[in-house]
Amino acid sequence: MPTELPRTLQVLWGVADRPTRGPQPALSLDRIVATAIEIADRDGLAALSMARLAERLGCAPMSLYRHVANKDELLVFMQDAAPGEPPALPPGWRDGLSAWARALRGVLTGHPWILQASAGRPPLEPGQLAWLDRGLSAFAGTPLSQRERVQMVMAALYLTRGEAQISAVLLSGTPDVITDYGALLDRFVTPARFPALTEAVAAGVFRADEPDRSFEIALARLLDGIDLLITARS
Repeated sequence: MPTELPRTLQVLWGVADRPTRGPQPALSLDRIVATAIEIADRDGLAALSMARLAERLGCAPMSLYRHVANKDELLVFMQDAAPGEPPALPPGWRDGLSAWARALRGVLTGHPWILQASAGRPPLEPGQLAWLDRGLSAFAGTPLSQRERVQMVMAALYLTRGEAQISAVLLSGTPDVITDYGALLDRFVTPARFPALTEAVAAGVFRADEPDRSFEIALARLLDGIDLLITARS
């Protein structure tokens, strides 16, 4: 028996009409979603409420419910729309996957609320699947199996999301903690309790560093590993 799709997915995939009830033709689902994204980008997900969204749109809160059933539905539409179109990739799997990961990092940096809103399930929205499809296209012509291609794209995804998550947490925290993180670790981490971590702290690993540099180093090491796998398959 086919699984019944949630209403949000039916709308996004075009198997259900977008709600158009009500006397306000200027209030569309696209406009509601775009305004909600603006609020979340600027003030964070916690600041987004149906009441505040209605105020920004200059309408009554009940008018929103002609288009979205609740905030959970709204978040699904936002996650589908916010990333936009995936980038065109340069030739070659390494340059292609690098461009894809950097573009995805740009999306997560520009819309950090996506990291909070993600439901933890596989992507089902057309917008998110378009990004997955583009990432997989980087491996066209390589000897990797289809399963291996998905695994490598997911590895790049995990790296990018993890780095973006850490950056988002640090940037939303206390400025002194961000600036002096290495000094704080140096104060509290001891060889008796954390021997391996103590060596890393002493080497200055946790001193203030450029997030871009850290990301590029990690991405390069991941690509090196994929290169070994492709060489072995060849």
